[in-house]
Amino acid sequence: MLNKYIILIVATILIHFIDTLSYSVRLNSVKSGNFALSTSLFNLIVLVSRTANTFQGPLIGYMIDDSIRSKYDPISNIRGVIFAASGGTILAIILIPTFLKLFEIGMKKLEVTGSIPSLVIQSLSISNIKRIARNTIKPKKSMIKNLRYKNIPKRLLLLNALITGVYTVGVLAANYASFMVPYKANAIVQSSGLINGIASILLTLFIDPKSAIITDEAYRGKREYGDVKALVIMLIGTKLLGTLLGQLLLVPSAKLLALIYQ
Repeated sequence: MLNKYIILIVATILIHFIDTLSYSVRLNSVKSGNFALSTSLFNLIVLVSRTANTFQGPLIGYMIDDSIRSKYDPISNIRGVIFAASGGTILAIILIPTFLKLFEIGMKKLEVTGSIPSLVIQSLSISNIKRIARNTIKPKKSMIKNLRYKNIPKRLLLLNALITGVYTVGVLAANYASFMVPYKANAIVQSSGLINGIASILLTLFIDPKSAIITDEAYRGKREYGDVKALVIMLIGTKLLGTLLGQLLLVPSAKLLALIYQ
């Protein structure tokens, strides 16, 4: 049980780490001028991070099954998973300057190789990993000074926090609800895919298009680069807020699901 829980924690950290880094790709697309290529890689990263969430399911399911057999409440373990989501987000925030530098280098190499798999293989070589470790860039206060916050829609940020909260606890709440109503466990767990699917659709419909419009306008010179920088920082900040909001949403969501299926 302990080993699987550790794997679940690590997987959750990685999922939210990748998802958070994907936000920063917009900065590179405007700064480098390689808009189409950056957008393509951005979509790839987002696809990986959003589909990787499905790998949590079996591990969470095992934890809940063990809890039902042992008759102990897994709420503390589930909250630990949500804290791991926040931890992965914070880790990504710290490493965003380094990631942007590496992403810029990767973009140049991709133009030469023309193959993402080849680029990934090269990046995972021991020499490149050591080079990455030596060139880590620490975040500075100057990176967030004089940001153009007023030009970013506040509703967009609020919606991002709320959807992220739902997305963070979708699978967890469904599985905890199955612990509350074990005789309907299979039916309740199946609803987790629906919850996360709806959250992903909302992100695709409301967050991604507006973010893309702001990025595109900056690329075409209709907005300042600072608007994109403020957008990215505020989206990442509200994403972190969303993972923390997940702690509040967990129990009410699970109880609502349990009530529906009862």
